[in-house]
Amino acid sequence: MNLIKEEAFKSAHNSKPTRLLTLKNSNGLVAQISTYGAIVVSLFVPDRNGNMKDIVLGYDNINDYITGNGPYMGAVCGRIANRIGKGQFTLNNKTYKLAVNNGPNHLHGGKIGFNKMNWGIVKSTPNSVELEHVSRSGEEGYPGTLTVRVTYTLTDENELRIDYLATTDETTIVNLTNHSYYNMAGEGSGSVYGQELMINGAFFTPTDEGNVPTGEIKSVKGTPMDFTTAKKIGKDIEKDDEQLKFGNGYDHNWVLKHRAGELGLAAVASDPASGRVMEIYTTQPGVQLYSGNWLNGEKGKHGHVYNKREAFCLETQHFADAINIPHFPSVILQPGQEYKHTCLHKFKVSE
Repeated sequence: MNLIKEEAFKSAHNSKPTRLLTLKNSNGLVAQISTYGAIVVSLFVPDRNGNMKDIVLGYDNINDYITGNGPYMGAVCGRIANRIGKGQFTLNNKTYKLAVNNGPNHLHGGKIGFNKMNWGIVKSTPNSVELEHVSRSGEEGYPGTLTVRVTYTLTDENELRIDYLATTDETTIVNLTNHSYYNMAGEGSGSVYGQELMINGAFFTPTDEGNVPTGEIKSVKGTPMDFTTAKKIGKDIEKDDEQLKFGNGYDHNWVLKHRAGELGLAAVASDPASGRVMEIYTTQPGVQLYSGNWLNGEKGKHGHVYNKREAFCLETQHFADAINIPHFPSVILQPGQEYKHTCLHKFKVSE
């Protein structure tokens, strides 16, 4: 098991050295979590023969996460994950202009989002760590001081559980997610076209050319977006479809079947060759599938090079640009309320 070694590093935005924590369960699963960006650095899970491989993309050293990581590998994204159209929104009759970092849009919290913050350790055990970040009012243009806690737990049921909790002192907006890139055959194993995916949603939210939702909620039936039964990720990805052209592949949100706030199945990803299976459960109303469309020779762990579509992301979250689309589930958080979000990754093997 080739674990990443801990090294401390200070960045321009963080005066305290970073930490790398290694979590283990009784079955030999291992997760490595960095305080920088609350990043999932490594995640070792077994195949059908018990062979452990790291299934998340990343880097060998903390400096590469700090100076690079344009793909947001393994990071917690916030204060708002995904896109806000034109980088602005109106709340309580006041218009807020956010940092624009994705064409004309705001993406994953802006130029200096939660992925670039060195989170504090609240507490840790051999199989869990609770991290905290306080986002001051005005950061990246957001109102209110937001206090966020993220807890990673590696359970003896072979689950990586992520619990998010946030409170605010002023009305604001929040939508948090983890942006891990998965390759179920192991990071650096090449294309994920032959890996299989089921998404537990019959509708998705189409986007415009800038990957911002139009507000429409559309059936997946008869489209390349239909993952209601498991299929290979590469089966329809090259089809002549407007939505695939806009995203350069899959970069879309699916409307999940369960009621928001209840823990329900979001997706099942598997690698038939190794037998690794990952079930994802969430309390959020949506999941964003991103098929690694913009990976372009990224130099990763252990000398591996990550190219286009050699990984996929399944980001459980609210729908993109929800603050500007009233009929989407709300991302508004009021003082006295708690934002809570649980995401569970359960690992199994197939025969």
